[in-house]
Amino acid sequence: MEKVGSFDSSIIITLAVPAFFVLIFIELVYGLVTGKNNYRLNDSFTSISLGLISRYIPLLGLGLQGAAFAYVAQYYNLKLFSASSLWVWIFAFFLYDFCYYWMHRLHHEVKVLWATHVVHHHGEEFNLSTALRQTSTGFLWKWIFYLPIFIVGIPPEVFVTVAGINLVYQFWVHTEHIPKLGWYEYVFVSPSNHRIHHAQNKHYVDANYGGVFILWDRLFGTYKEELDELKPIYGTAKPLSSWNPFKANLDIFAEMIKDSTRTKSIKDKIRVWFSRPNWRPDDVKTNYPIYKNDLDNFEPYNPSTSFEVKIYSWIQLFFIMVLSAAVTASVASQSFQDTSVFAITLLITSTIALMSMEKYELSFLPEILRSSAVIIFFLFGNLVNSELIVTQLFIFQSIFNIVLVTLLKYLPKLSFSS
Repeated sequence: MEKVGSFDSSIIITLAVPAFFVLIFIELVYGLVTGKNNYRLNDSFTSISLGLISRYIPLLGLGLQGAAFAYVAQYYNLKLFSASSLWVWIFAFFLYDFCYYWMHRLHHEVKVLWATHVVHHHGEEFNLSTALRQTSTGFLWKWIFYLPIFIVGIPPEVFVTVAGINLVYQFWVHTEHIPKLGWYEYVFVSPSNHRIHHAQNKHYVDANYGGVFILWDRLFGTYKEELDELKPIYGTAKPLSSWNPFKANLDIFAEMIKDSTRTKSIKDKIRVWFSRPNWRPDDVKTNYPIYKNDLDNFEPYNPSTSFEVKIYSWIQLFFIMVLSAAVTASVASQSFQDTSVFAITLLITSTIALMSMEKYELSFLPEILRSSAVIIFFLFGNLVNSELIVTQLFIFQSIFNIVLVTLLKYLPKLSFSS
């Protein structure tokens, strides 16, 4: 896990996750009752899966964040603060959000940074599940923007707390059901001004980067107000048009590699990585055009799926949520190999289910192969500790899935033929 000293930076988020799912359910019910539902199985499943997958990185302790924070706190600490004062906590809360603003803004203005952040903006619906649509590559350099907090001497426990509170706060602003909030809009990030941040309308793009406070946007000229006459259209100008979590996390990286390889200009080969996200070399742009949304005729990516795929997908979503919670809850009793295998298995499970919704049919063979491999290797391959309850849950899920996909694949045909 990512730690600063003896403090786990994931604890607050982990504790908040059950509340997130309760609020998502409440919003879903409210939308259905009022006739304003904006949840789709494919979009929400993708958001939740991407969020759960993103937690595997800190779960495995990958990345430089913890080590970098600890190093800076030890060797470059100006020791201007201590944890004993209330004012230190208040200052740290504002300082963290100030650092978050610049981190967030630059992730929208520099392409190599945008490549790690774009995942959060792919969603073409805007609801509480969208808040969970998080990147798995953000660990590469987001931490750099928070080093000043440790340089001035903010204690680790203060940093961990304000960081967790900041991220938890951002959850509730991902909704269409809360209108403008009057004076609140002038100080804090609200659902209204965060809807603008997720919009791809030309009038709205590149705005409202704050995490808790909208003050930074007002101060640095990046604030835009939601207009009654212009409804936000969510998503990215270049549509992902896929539920594949690998493509979501690697799409812009792939684009930059291709563009830097294809352009003849040495200068442009480098510029590709550090330009604004929408910039491409002229020779590449001409020879390899990229499709972008026509906002006058915009239709969200929503491929039709069969009833069997929907049944399979709902059940997989349930399993993935339960298994992810079980892995997180029992991580202390797992070896690094156990946790790694569980994470990879969940990633493959999510991908197969999501690709079923993209390919319009049940991924019968991939699921049979995955489930069979889990049963064989978890029971007899010594890949994981077979005594762990979470191991038994994976095996149960795999046996259940073999029966499930077999019935969904063949039972309707048998019934029809008889």
